[in-house]
Amino acid sequence: MKEQKFSLTKRIKSFVYAFNGLSVLLREEHNFRIHLVATLVVFLAAIYFQLSTIESVLLVLTVGFVLVAEAFNSAIENIADFISSEKHEKIKRIKDIAAAAVFISALAALSIGLLIFVPKIIKL
Repeated sequence: MKEQKFSLTKRIKSFVYAFNGLSVLLREEHNFRIHLVATLVVFLAAIYFQLSTIESVLLVLTVGFVLVAEAFNSAIENIADFISSEKHEKIKRIKDIAAAAVFISALAALSIGLLIFVPKIIKL
């Protein structure tokens, strides 16, 4: 395989594609918007409670993990729907597993959020 030269134009286009994907997520994926609202609440709470740098980093990583899981879930659902708009047990299984990944990431985020915020709320 021939190695391609670096192309600034291609790198810029890759950002355009990424922003297009974010636009689709924001316009069409309700769960993504719900996660963004939760993110806003978490970040406002982080400011209010003046979290340490480590606590803030953990929250950013955790929130990013959930948003990425939701984006992958949406991509998998779109691919599955493209392959077949009819109901198939195998496609349902694939979609359910992708949804489970989001659920697991959200449970992890909730656990981390509780570990960080509950002690601070109790101190109030």
